[in-house]
Amino acid sequence: MSANYSEYLDFAKKIALESGKVLNNYFGNIKSINKKTTSIDLVTEADLSSEKILIDKIQKKYPDHTIITEESHLKDKNSDFRWIIDPLDGTTNFVHNLPIFAVSIGLQYKEKTILGVVYNPAADKMFYASNNNGAYLNEKTINISLSNTLSDSLIVTGFPYIHDKRWDVSFDIFKTIYSKTRGVRRLGAAALDLCFVAMGRFEGFYEFNLKPWDICAGSIIAEEAGAKVTDWNNEILPFSGERILATNGKIHQEMVTILDSQEFKQIFDKES
Repeated sequence: MSANYSEYLDFAKKIALESGKVLNNYFGNIKSINKKTTSIDLVTEADLSSEKILIDKIQKKYPDHTIITEESHLKDKNSDFRWIIDPLDGTTNFVHNLPIFAVSIGLQYKEKTILGVVYNPAADKMFYASNNNGAYLNEKTINISLSNTLSDSLIVTGFPYIHDKRWDVSFDIFKTIYSKTRGVRRLGAAALDLCFVAMGRFEGFYEFNLKPWDICAGSIIAEEAGAKVTDWNNEILPFSGERILATNGKIHQEMVTILDSQEFKQIFDKES
């Protein structure tokens, strides 16, 4: 990693801590809750305050860089560098005082993710990684699980806000995977799900209908810890992160066989 990239990682860690302090101040004290696309797709003053800090800090330090964020629509500056941020991943958990939420910050250079920081301020846990430099949790190296089979695995997933035909099918997928594993968990924060794959708590994570800010930082952290991250077809994950699969690699093909089966594929392809 170049000296300049190291500078970016240090900066991302610093602003994640600052944003995390704001979230901790709001945690348990939320007064304003608004709804976005559906009644369960929430945004709070904590999301907006955290986002403002991140945007202000990035624009001041790197005024020519593009910023892509969940809550605001900012002008694309056609920069080689683009910051992809989620100021509060796990808003519903946050609203209900469940301490499973995070600040997520990814940086891409020429459309390739070069670093990611995911910070859970409630637990003071900071996950981070940079390209070809490994993955870390609070300065300690983390690595994926070594479980060899799906039957010995614990999987994590999520469910979308939009209740369409794919939403119905997602429960069929859940049941299929649940029947072949030690269990499936749903934590409600995709960035942390990916980090938990990175540190070996889960052998795999799958979800659909996500956005770039949900998966950018977590994906590079998982990959640098040794995980394999693809779409459900076992192909390169697109920028959108629409159908993500991240595993320890050893169970990847078993998961692809389920997720890309004709039974499920025809519904997802039709509804996309």
